[in-house]
Amino acid sequence: MTTTKPVECWLTDMDGVLVHEEHAIPGASEFLAALQSSGRRFQVLTNNSIYTPRDLQARLRTSGIEVPEDAIWTSAMATAQFLDDQRPGGTAFVVGESGLTTALHEIGYVLTQRDPDYVVLGETRTYSFSAITQAIRHIDAGARFVATNPDATGPSNEGSLPATGSVAALITRATGVTPYYIGKPNPLMMRTALNRIDAHSETTVMIGDRMDTDVISGLEAGLRTLLVLTGSTKREQVERFPYRPTRVLDSIADVVPLVTEPAPH
Repeated sequence: MTTTKPVECWLTDMDGVLVHEEHAIPGASEFLAALQSSGRRFQVLTNNSIYTPRDLQARLRTSGIEVPEDAIWTSAMATAQFLDDQRPGGTAFVVGESGLTTALHEIGYVLTQRDPDYVVLGETRTYSFSAITQAIRHIDAGARFVATNPDATGPSNEGSLPATGSVAALITRATGVTPYYIGKPNPLMMRTALNRIDAHSETTVMIGDRMDTDVISGLEAGLRTLLVLTGSTKREQVERFPYRPTRVLDSIADVVPLVTEPAPH
């Protein structure tokens, strides 16, 4: 990559970049091996708030990809850090699964159904109408509304599933309150990932498969961005956006040589 400063750190999305429906994308294992052998600091980012890092590490291992648990950064973890920064030791009513509840427990939050400071909405495969109703009532009563990510749909083997953004829209329509979204494209998630590995934006690259989340959040956080064409955004769609990635590549396999290329002089 022709740059003014050498690339020292890497951030990468997971689904659509490293894996697709539980299968490793060719080149993903080699990319991660190159990062580790070269000593480059990195984080694997995901908007998925269902799973804990340990769950995701096991999922990736099943796909043939080895990632250290501490190199995985989820929107649930970013949400927990945000709440800990804003209102430490608070309370939350949570609509979500173990990835989110575990992250909140770890920062010392109390999960409650009585007068919570926050309603925290995450992704789940089993949205409960009763839980959504409770969330609406808590927000009506003054609870602050936070959501892990704005993704409207998620993938499954049977087709698209409604995800956090869709349920958030339902709650917003009922309450008139829009949530604060923590995950991509909020550059806050990029900033917290950079802080975890003591990285600087001008020497870090973000790899993603979506222009409207990965590339824009990388851009807004001051990172160089690589779009790979193995996920959501297709080549013919790139020019429709008012912003552009630094480079467009066919897949993560094309990134492997960039990890170990000599630093520019």
